[in-house]
Amino acid sequence: MRRAAGVACCLLVTAVVAGGRQKPSLADLKTTAEASGFKSTSTYDDVVKFMKAVDQASPIVFYTTYGTTTEGRQLPLAIVGTGLKDGSPASVKASNKLRVHIQANVHAGEVEGKESALILLRELALGQHADWLQSSVFLITPDYNADGNEKFGNNRGIQNGPINGEGTRANAQGLNINRDYMKLDTPEAKAFVKLWNDYDPHIGFDLHTSDGSYHGYYLTYSPPLNPDTSPAIMKIMTDEWFPFVTKQIKEKHGWDTYYYGNVSAGGGRGRGFPSPPDVGAPSAAAAAAAQGRGRGRGQREPCQNVTPEPGSPPREWATFEHGPRFHNNYVGLRNRFALLSEAYSYATFEDRIKATNYFLEAALDFANQNAAKLKKAIADADRAKINAAALATTARFKRGGMIDILMGEVEPVQNPVFGSTMCNRKDVVHSEQMVDMRWFEPATTETAPAAYYVPPTATKAIELLKAHGIRMRETMLAGDIEGFHIARNAATQTFEGHTLRKLEGNWGTKFDDIKPGTRYLEVRTDQPLGRLAFYLLEPTSDDGLVAWNYLDDLLKEGATRYPILRRK
Repeated sequence: MRRAAGVACCLLVTAVVAGGRQKPSLADLKTTAEASGFKSTSTYDDVVKFMKAVDQASPIVFYTTYGTTTEGRQLPLAIVGTGLKDGSPASVKASNKLRVHIQANVHAGEVEGKESALILLRELALGQHADWLQSSVFLITPDYNADGNEKFGNNRGIQNGPINGEGTRANAQGLNINRDYMKLDTPEAKAFVKLWNDYDPHIGFDLHTSDGSYHGYYLTYSPPLNPDTSPAIMKIMTDEWFPFVTKQIKEKHGWDTYYYGNVSAGGGRGRGFPSPPDVGAPSAAAAAAAQGRGRGRGQREPCQNVTPEPGSPPREWATFEHGPRFHNNYVGLRNRFALLSEAYSYATFEDRIKATNYFLEAALDFANQNAAKLKKAIADADRAKINAAALATTARFKRGGMIDILMGEVEPVQNPVFGSTMCNRKDVVHSEQMVDMRWFEPATTETAPAAYYVPPTATKAIELLKAHGIRMRETMLAGDIEGFHIARNAATQTFEGHTLRKLEGNWGTKFDDIKPGTRYLEVRTDQPLGRLAFYLLEPTSDDGLVAWNYLDDLLKEGATRYPILRRK
């Protein structure tokens, strides 16, 4: 695989200060993208050198690491804040400021976020956003998939650069880290949840690049999509935050942005969330073929514009999946604000970085202006009791009304390094009425209990719950305890190294083997992570302990009762 020569990131001029001591000049520090004229993206070493240079030059930046990848790379983290004693969780929390986590490069071919996060780090150190620093502390992790980042090549097909190549979607294990926030198979995801348990951010950004339809937006975005997300958090995001972002970017830069979606001929779009066969959601390949989208799949030639036939039914603007295995959905179930961005693949590499910069700027302006409101919404969500509420265990697309979607066009251009075809955004935009498929509704629900009871023998499940930060305590069974009668226990399909499992049945009290006084671990739902605990522990959840095989050793063939109990 061809690898482009790295461009030194740290084009850093030093300035002489009192006593002849040399101090780096931040104003002259360039990212690899900037230094290469946007032909290259940063290597892991480039990222670390850049971050350490900023740390050396600025008293408000603290460089550290927060985990280790499969190939032994330390995941870099910069903590940025005024008035901090150091970058420790205790110091950051003691500031009582809004804690903002900005993550990029989970898919290491989608590199705009990595470069944008480094630019933001430099700007904060230069004091360009002093107002933000009055209200917020920043945790910046630009290179989440550090191993995949190093596997340079023409890995994003028809994406418009960087022409010298980029990393891979998967990590060194061959896994998609943005499907791992529930099962925690990767060292990167384990490091993420530890970071979140330690620092407890109020806001989580996840910066991506699109790989879908030829639409008319420079960037699309998404809040949490799981129906179990706190309604108060969702209301702020959909009624205030994203409208503010869209308006500011349009007014300041003239660029259109909108909710994430892809054009589908019907039923929504699959994106790495396989459904049980009886659910009937289309596969990613089927949805891609139906709309003629992305990377040559479902279309005869690369960069072939697809328009609906006259008189054909309206197309759909469909988002991706609801499951908390995705970052934004997972963060939402932690009662925190999540903002996913997707820069448009077919805009130039430079414009994709700019679009991500503009998105961060607008979103952080809103956060700064509404810091107290955001913190209050989170505190209220953490205190809210979910027991006796009907929550989703699976979800389906919610078919809405008609909305105006801006569609665009692309043209093929040649990558001068690899000789392959890339799609280049044409400055052509037209509006098309489509069916609104941006949201999900419950497909199946269950009433959340007051508590679950996990047997001490469920060691794998207990370790996972603890890793997520879910609180539990030892107790003896007492009171009206329910068990779940298993009517169906089936393996569905393989995904990300697992054979997904599905249970069907019902909760009840007629179980002779449930004995008062037996020792269990109690997981109450009146805790800040109660919604996450529900989704992990409910037996029919599509993204919980059962689905990811964490209870397989206790669900042998012929088992009639789910090993975890509950109290209403």
